[in-house]
Order: sequence, then C-alpha cells, then structure tokens
Amino acid sequence: MSAASATPDRAIDALAVADWRRRIAALYAELRAATDLEAAHDHWRRTRDELFAHHPASPLLPADRDAFTGLRGKPYDPAWRFECVIEDAPPQRLEVPTGTDGVVPFDRIGLVDVPGVGTLDVWRLASYGGGLFVPVKDALATVPGGTYGGGRYLLDTVKGADLGSGRAPWSLVLDFNFAYNPSCAYDPAWACPLAPAGNTVGVEIPVGERSGDGRLVL
Repeated sequence: MSAASATPDRAIDALAVADWRRRIAALYAELRAATDLEAAHDHWRRTRDELFAHHPASPLLPADRDAFTGLRGKPYDPAWRFECVIEDAPPQRLEVPTGTDGVVPFDRIGLVDVPGVGTLDVWRLASYGGGLFVPVKDALATVPGGTYGGGRYLLDTVKGADLGSGRAPWSLVLDFNFAYNPSCAYDPAWACPLAPAGNTVGVEIPVGERSGDGRLVL
C-alpha cells in the first residue's frame, strides 16, 4: 500500500489547503517587495490562474475546471493604489455564520477614507490567528458581468492576502487592482464573509477580479 493510499481524505484535503495558503503567502510577500507594480500584478494574475486551474485546493468546482481559461480582470492601473491611514471609528462586532467554522467574529478597529471611493471599515478577526480583513462591494456588483455581488476582498491577512503597510504610521496599502473574489463566488459550498454596509461604496471600481472566468480584458 502506498503512503498516498493510506492517507485519509481529510488529511489530504487539509494538506492541500495548507499548501495553497503557503503559496498565497509567498506570492503576497513578492508583491510587497515589488517595485514594478505592473509586472507584479501580471505575476499575481498568472499565479492565481495556475492555482485555480491545477491546484487540488482550487475553489473551482470540478465541472468548471475543464472550461477554465483564466480569471477576468483589467491591466494594472496605478490610479487605484492608495496608502490610507486607519482612522478611529466606534467599535462594532460582525458575526458571520458558516457551515464549517461556526460563527466567525470580526471587530471593527477603525476605517479608512479612500479618495474618490469613500470610507471602508477595517476589521480584525476576533478569533484564533487574528488578522486584518478589508472587503469592498462597489456599484458594479449590481451589473451583469461586473463584480461579485457579495463583494471582493482587498485584504485578508490571516490567509496571506496582505499588501503591507504604507509609508505613514498606522497606514495600509489598499490596491484595488488586487481585489479578488471570495471562494463562495465559485463554489456555493463555501460560506464566506461578505462585505457589510460599512464596506459598500456607491462608485464603480473597474479594476481587480471580475465575475465569471475566461481570459477577458474588460
């Protein structure tokens, strides 16, 4: 009997997710160190396309993998990169029920004011691991072929999606070119935290990952 055949499926699944997390963490470490942001964005896109297409922990449903040709998005636009200082906001608790992890709590630690976009709440995962979480839902979420209806993630640092700090104290890099869909956009079995009211803005954010798949530059 081979080692692989003796390994329980639940262990194989856990190891695949752990490997996915390691690869995402390594990718974002490269992004934080990058000086050519256009090239870094292209590397981010290509790496995620490869993971979605071939990695065993891909969020794509098995039936969707054969037809997958790439995630949808636009070329890098530096006008959508910001360094925002976290400002004070009244404490607030967000509790997200999930089918696998129970109720996942987040605490609001402040907000950022993004020029031309509006304010976004900044959340901290209030359970094991901590981590900063900044989702965003824009006006294209209601447009067919636009952005995912539940919003996208800018930062989810506990899972490796971390663009780092800005140059000013207590600031974050928020680059909307790297906004990505949560796993539930591809597989309804996932229960993902979606963008709450404080992370919903009335403007269109055309960059970052869009709904659907297929290598299409919009």
